[in-house]
Amino acid sequence: MPEITAQMVKELRERTGAGMMECKAALQEANGDIAAAEIVLRKRGIASAAKKSSRSTRQGIIGSYIHQGAQLGVLVEINCESDFVARTQDFTDLVHDIAMQVAAADPQFIRREDVSTDVLEKEKEIQRARALGEGKPEKVLDKIVEGRLTKFYEEICLLEQPFIRDNSVKVEDLIKTKIAKLGENITVARFVRFKVGDTQAAQ
Repeated sequence: MPEITAQMVKELRERTGAGMMECKAALQEANGDIAAAEIVLRKRGIASAAKKSSRSTRQGIIGSYIHQGAQLGVLVEINCESDFVARTQDFTDLVHDIAMQVAAADPQFIRREDVSTDVLEKEKEIQRARALGEGKPEKVLDKIVEGRLTKFYEEICLLEQPFIRDNSVKVEDLIKTKIAKLGENITVARFVRFKVGDTQAAQ
């Protein structure tokens, strides 16, 4: 089997809008043939999720999760296109899973685009100083910092985080799978996480 490179995965993502793990799996199934991998994704209904991503989401539900002991609680608002989908078990399960994700992984933002400039610049400074302290050459510092930012996003951005029930899948990919199955765009509108004694709630 040919090596599945990051560039191949990126190209397939751009063509289909599917998640990284789904693209990689499709490429492996198609022996590295991007056109064939795109067909694999279309057969699974995953590629169609990208086409729905621009649709307006004005319906949905607010879900909650209270951890055992009632010391930690989460509220999330997940939106879809119709009241019909909002009432389905699949959608309800997704909302519950995302509420549990917020409780367990404590994200600070929904997506990487939401990360404030101040927070991002501070993290870049930290990682640059860390790389210098490790004796890394000056000319490769920027590349090292960018690589470490990927891990940073995975820690603080909900959509970038590995799904707590299956670490091989990102939350973003989980949502795309539900979009493909339910036939409607689905978005995370907001969340808030409450912990007893913590006066700052993430949102």
